[in-house]
Amino acid sequence: MTDKRKDGPEAGPLATLKRQRGTAATSVAVVNTSVAQGPLIQAIQRSSDLQAPIIQLSGHTGEVYACRFDNTGEIIASGSLDRTILLWNTYGGNENFGVIKGHKGAVLDLAFSRDSRSLYSASSDATLGVWDADSGVRIRKHVGHEDIVNSIDRVRRGPELLLSGSDDGSIALWDPRTKHAVEYMETDFPVLAVAFGEGGNQLFSAGIDEDIKVWDLRQRNVVYTLPGHADAVTSLNVSEDMQFLVSRSMDNSVRTWDIRPFAPESRLINTYDGAPANDVEKNLLRASFSPDGSKIIAGSADRTVVIWDTLTRRVLYKLPGHTGSVNDARFSPREFNVILTGSTDRTLMLGELGKG
Repeated sequence: MTDKRKDGPEAGPLATLKRQRGTAATSVAVVNTSVAQGPLIQAIQRSSDLQAPIIQLSGHTGEVYACRFDNTGEIIASGSLDRTILLWNTYGGNENFGVIKGHKGAVLDLAFSRDSRSLYSASSDATLGVWDADSGVRIRKHVGHEDIVNSIDRVRRGPELLLSGSDDGSIALWDPRTKHAVEYMETDFPVLAVAFGEGGNQLFSAGIDEDIKVWDLRQRNVVYTLPGHADAVTSLNVSEDMQFLVSRSMDNSVRTWDIRPFAPESRLINTYDGAPANDVEKNLLRASFSPDGSKIIAGSADRTVVIWDTLTRRVLYKLPGHTGSVNDARFSPREFNVILTGSTDRTLMLGELGKG
């Protein structure tokens, strides 16, 4: 992994700047609804409640590595090389109402709690952060990893737990209420992506060794692997029904897997092409399912966002607009045709897909 994940401008003293929701955006954040480079999404007929079909969110001074909707779809969080997390309103004037400072390195991944009241972050400073999503105040700093924390996930059912993967080769399980990890699981290579499976008893990890590992958390061991990728796996995402897994790799492919308990021995379902990775930058490009599982979205090193039909593998959209590698891409949980992307060009794009 490139060292630039550890770099970035000085963040200054640990501080949180809170803006009231609904107030006008300042110079910290610029909302541009007429992007000069061309629209990310070109809609003939409006299909969402967004202020405009395509909205550019500017405010970060470094590459944007992670972007997430909260579980209501009304709030956006973005993490950057500039060591900050920015909070935005999805609707209305798209105000940047909060700036969270506290990490000493790049913010590489984000996750909201189930009630959307807390925000979790993973950083190149080897820590995880727990933040109040409304005030931006840090609630807890999780320490224990010895190197860059690349990935974070939150369990979907049962008691709130966090999962993290690090360049130190370990996977850690955390209770957000306590400072230190509940459990560590060691691997032989840097871990670039982690995800919780069914009920929090199953988890997935992947990294530079190409194979995806499937762990039984009760036994604390690997129960099977998912071979197939030919290069480092940079993201993992489990479908809402907990039956399928999508993976993104530096081999330029996106793949889906059957993770049901009694699936066939060969669990690979489909391979999706059209979203190249960049061998020079080696950013952790991500892919994810739509909430209903019918589509897959992925960022690409060719500055586009690619959306496939999950079943047919057909490319539904290949969307331009960013001027740098697209590192993260997500569907809204509120309106399934609204997408969010974060890019090396330091901006986010928020927009709607056309009807049909």
